Amino acid sequence: MTTTLTVLIQRMASDSPPGREELFAAAYPELRKLARARLLGGGRNTVLDTTALVHESYLRFLSADQLRLEDRRAFFAYASRVMRSVIVDTVRERQAERRGGGMAELTLNTLLQDNLPAGESEILRINDALLALEEVEPRLARVVEMRYFGGYSDAEIAEALDLNKRTIGRDWEKARLLLLAMLKS
Repeated sequence: MTTTLTVLIQRMASDSPPGREELFAAAYPELRKLARARLLGGGRNTVLDTTALVHESYLRFLSADQLRLEDRRAFFAYASRVMRSVIVDTVRERQAERRGGGMAELTLNTLLQDNLPAGESEILRINDALLALEEVEPRLARVVEMRYFGGYSDAEIAEALDLNKRTIGRDWEKARLLLLAMLKS
C-alpha cells in the first residue's frame, strides 16, 4: 500500500490527469478509517458521517490547484488538514443556519447557545486556539490537528511528521497544556 501510494503521488506530481483520482481511490480505505476514528471519538460532530467527510475532503483535494506532495507522509498530513477544515466549515455553516442564515434577525428570549449539540462550539473554540498555537509553535499545531481532527495515533503522527513517537507524546502534552490555557482565558 505504501509503495502504491508513493507511486501514485509521484504520478500526480508529474501532472498525470487521472493521478489525483487514482491516489484518492488507493488511499480511500485509510481515509475512511481516519474519518471514522475522528467522528466516533467523542461524538464531536453531529452533521457529518464518515463517507460525507471523506467525500467532501476529496472534493477539496480535487480543487487544490497547486497541490505538491512529496510522499505518503505529506499526503496524510494534508488529508488531516483538509478533514479539519471540512469539519470546522460544516459546524460554522450549521451554526449560521441556526442564526437564521440570510433571514432578518429576530431577538427571542431563549438560550439558544445551551441547545447546541455537544461539541460544535468546542470544535470552533479549539480551531481558534489551534490557529493561535500555529503562529508560535507550528509543529505542535500539526500534532494537535492530526490527533484531534485527523484521528491519528502517536505512531501514525510520528511516521507522518518523520519524528520519534516519544517526541510526539511530549509535543501532544505540551500542546494540550497550551491549548487548555488558551481555552480558559
